[in-house]
Amino acid sequence: MAVSLQTANKPVIHQEKPTNKRRRVVVTGIGLVTALGEDPDVFYNNVLQGISGITEIEKFDTSQLPSKIGAELKSFSPEGFVSSKLAMRADNFMLYLITAGKKALADGGISDEVNGQLDKTRCGIIVGSAMGGLRIFYEWFENMLILSRRPNPFSVPMAGNNMGCAALAIELGWMGPNYIINAGCATSNHCILSAAGHIIDGITDMMLCGGSDAGVHPIGLAGFASCKALSKRDCDPTKASCPWDTNRDGIVLGDGAGVLLLEELEHAKRRGARIYAEFLGGSSSADAYHLTRPHPDGIVRCIEKALAKAGVAREDVNYINAHAPSTQVGDLIEFAALVRCFGNNMELKINSTKSMTGHLAGATGAVDAIATIKDMNLLVGSKKERLNIKVALSNSFTLGGQNSSILFAPLQSE
Repeated sequence: MAVSLQTANKPVIHQEKPTNKRRRVVVTGIGLVTALGEDPDVFYNNVLQGISGITEIEKFDTSQLPSKIGAELKSFSPEGFVSSKLAMRADNFMLYLITAGKKALADGGISDEVNGQLDKTRCGIIVGSAMGGLRIFYEWFENMLILSRRPNPFSVPMAGNNMGCAALAIELGWMGPNYIINAGCATSNHCILSAAGHIIDGITDMMLCGGSDAGVHPIGLAGFASCKALSKRDCDPTKASCPWDTNRDGIVLGDGAGVLLLEELEHAKRRGARIYAEFLGGSSSADAYHLTRPHPDGIVRCIEKALAKAGVAREDVNYINAHAPSTQVGDLIEFAALVRCFGNNMELKINSTKSMTGHLAGATGAVDAIATIKDMNLLVGSKKERLNIKVALSNSFTLGGQNSSILFAPLQSE
């Protein structure tokens, strides 16, 4: 049946053409949960002192496991950040995510009153997880082996990688983009890239982004040990994760979360927000090469694309927080890629926080980014001047050859 369509007599709305001026993205809040501290200042002071958060695991029996060390959270409590009902039902990675997210909001000056004044349709959350709800899945499987015991009805929803973002959005009322990216160890960087993209494209004004994981679990330890990725230096936990050291023999798993509050620059200025750093740009790439072994060409390609996207000359990058997981192959391949990208830049400083935090899987990129941002704001010397960091690169790669590089710098005037 053919139907004639008639236009309604409605006034024509003339939309303004978007300007070509690129919207700038800044970091206005940081929050984390790690074995080195659950406050950014405590965490960073421990990093500066070279304190390791890696110890013997205490929260479960490791006698039958191939590894007995990890950067576990000894005294974490979600009290004050997560309701008691949700705390009983949720997996640990969700609790870490929500806690770090709320800490980032508080650090950024987003109180309940300020949150009530935001346009919540323009506020989003992209905080990923590489491993999701290991504890919930493990408990569900144990219950399934006992025929008389019915599985917890919250097992499936509370184990999903997306549920942390969902729960936080429900509580905040944020109705902008809300999803997760799982790119293994490069999860956080991909989430930060996507969140910044939404702001640049004019879709949102404010985004929480980063990663959270709870890999210090029998499943996590056994899984990584079976593919011979874990360090065997149980006798010396604090030195087991040692990027670039000739005696390095594998990663050490850690628990935690890192969340950044990204904001459009003018939006941040209007509310008088403190600005830690500016997000300049970034990129991602795939090696398309091997399931476990990275390829230097893929890492080089990713970094070069990030520099081009951000409009940054390689000579201006003088600080790198490398992925450097403390593996024999990965450390060397990444370092070779950095040499190819940046040559013999005598001003370039390279660091890896995994020697102290362990490998936080999906959270590692965000925690690395927070350490990098704290470096930019460190006051040194008698005159209390900032370190001369022009542009900082935070780099991540993962199993399967997925790479991601992001660039930060101190805020410059227009």
